[in-house]
Amino acid sequence: MSRDSRNAKSRVLAEMMEMAQALQPHDLISKQDMAKMKLICEAPPEYTPERVTAIRVGKARVSQSVLASILNVSVSAVQKWESPSSGKHPSGAAAKLLQLIDKKGLESIVA
Repeated sequence: MSRDSRNAKSRVLAEMMEMAQALQPHDLISKQDMAKMKLICEAPPEYTPERVTAIRVGKARVSQSVLASILNVSVSAVQKWESPSSGKHPSGAAAKLLQLIDKKGLESIVA
């Protein structure tokens, strides 16, 4: 993703958050929906190999292949994320889903 498209995405998310905050005092958005909006608009952190492993083993309690399937990535991608020497980190939708698993547990994304 180019820097311009990342900036545009950040701007749109900031505007969505601003609108939700403007609606809240008028009871047009619930506290629960506001919490969801904050989670959606918050940029995921950059995950270290140790953190990815901790989320997979400690929070999700799944194998690399199961996590790969849940995140819709290859097993190789998960292996690289967990390898300190690879320099690879989850990004995009995978990073956002990892953030949700980390904060709310695997149940938050698997029905």
